[in-house]
Amino acid sequence: MASEPIYRITFFNQGQVYEIYARHVFQSDLWGFIEVEEFMFGERSQMIVDPAEEKLKNEFSEVKRSFIPMQSIIRIDEVEKEGTGKISDAPVGGNVSAFPLSSMMGGKPVKD
Repeated sequence: MASEPIYRITFFNQGQVYEIYARHVFQSDLWGFIEVEEFMFGERSQMIVDPAEEKLKNEFSEVKRSFIPMQSIIRIDEVEKEGTGKISDAPVGGNVSAFPLSSMMGGKPVKD
């Protein structure tokens, strides 16, 4: 019997890049959002405490389900096993950025 899949979700949140692990990821009934359920934190090793993962664990400790805007998602991967969740600063001048919201809502482009 195959075990439940594990997903690594990487997304932007307030100028930082979050990498979290969860059991369930699906398109939400709320237009433009991805739903994430059953977060996974420190299930591989309870002996070592990682401050970055502890910050994530505290932030999501009372969360049953999270709705993440699609334009904030960098990528979603199905992985073999859980890794360590982390929060890092978004690279300045990097080539990855959030998808512009105005184009998703049919807004007119801003002209200079």
